[in-house]
Amino acid sequence: MTIEEDRTSTSAASVPDRVGAAISGPSEDRMTRLAQATEHLEPPFAVVDLDAFDRNAADLARRTHGQATVRLASKSVRSRDLIRRAVARPRYQGILAFTLPEALWLAEEHDDVVIGYPTTDREALRRLAADDRAAERVTLMIDSVGHLDLVDEAAGPKRPDIRVCIDLDAALEFFGGRIHLGPYRSPVHTPWQAADLARTVAERPGFRLVGVMSYEGQIAGLGDNPLGAPVQGVLRRAMQRLSARELAERRAAAVAAVEAVAPLEFVNGGGTGSVEQTAAEHVITEVGAGSGLYGPGLFDHYRRFRPRPAAFFVMPVVRRPTARIATLLGGGWVASGPVGADRLPTLSRPEGLKLTSLEGAGEVQTPVRGEAAHGLRLGDRVWLRHAKAGELCERVNTLHLVSGSETVGQAPTYRGEGHAFL
Repeated sequence: MTIEEDRTSTSAASVPDRVGAAISGPSEDRMTRLAQATEHLEPPFAVVDLDAFDRNAADLARRTHGQATVRLASKSVRSRDLIRRAVARPRYQGILAFTLPEALWLAEEHDDVVIGYPTTDREALRRLAADDRAAERVTLMIDSVGHLDLVDEAAGPKRPDIRVCIDLDAALEFFGGRIHLGPYRSPVHTPWQAADLARTVAERPGFRLVGVMSYEGQIAGLGDNPLGAPVQGVLRRAMQRLSARELAERRAAAVAAVEAVAPLEFVNGGGTGSVEQTAAEHVITEVGAGSGLYGPGLFDHYRRFRPRPAAFFVMPVVRRPTARIATLLGGGWVASGPVGADRLPTLSRPEGLKLTSLEGAGEVQTPVRGEAAHGLRLGDRVWLRHAKAGELCERVNTLHLVSGSETVGQAPTYRGEGHAFL
């Protein structure tokens, strides 16, 4: 079945002022109800607002305008219970995992797991090759012949066919790649490079080419409205418009070139930040997304959409060094990526708190200032949001689930289930 046939059959300011400042968030009434529902818990703890989570999930699907399905990016959720909750929704199909051990684990109950990144885990490759059911459910990501060689070396020739997907680089390049705007991912950038790799897969026993993926991080993962930097915002938006036009043309050509070699089951692209425009490309059958379910702090800096904050962590006040500063225990839950204020946690409750420019969010303590800090007492709680989505789950074993005004359950994180896939 070609992609077009499949679509026809299934379509339906200054640094001190910027550091840790709250940009937007849930209403004060909602934050009050979350606080009341969790007042029996001893901080630190993490909370997921299920009402916001479900509305975000529905919004991600709505943003595809029926032109593509959503493949859930598991790295952005990192809780099997909440992954189940999301993929059970209409217009969600399949999981985009991070590592092969994670994919094998998820494939025990999910029948369509694509790994978003190549693997060199030989032991996991042997497990995949020894399990016919897993081999039918899991798709490996490749971007070079070397990845095929690795599978052959680890798994040997006597095995079921291994499903593979080609990762097409989505970055915007100029001057023969000397200027590269976007993540450094795949060396497969041009349609003819994609076709060459597709021919190699088709001619090589033990492999089955089923998909093409590309992630336009310079669009989907980069806020187009950076705080306190309007000029930078204008430049980013111009770059993103140019990149989207270039990628749509190149991606269509690459998919056509690959389909001339082998029919594809899916073409994956985009991320939470680019759902609408990626889904609108006629070759796209699915959009990878997951961060928008939790609505982390980095998404405060997008103009195109605004998810509802759904994931929080809560820290206690343990010191009052001055009348104007309250100090939290710990709190240095800083996100990965380029060093900057946008990687620090966002302070959500009480409103009006800011981090200090000299300490920021620290490993053992986090001083907060602002008008609201004056009234904080020892033992009071401060609510924060992580800058990125799933990384919060690397800090806690349990997510406390709130719906309405009540705590309705708990969801273990990957860490809480004893797994360290990431």
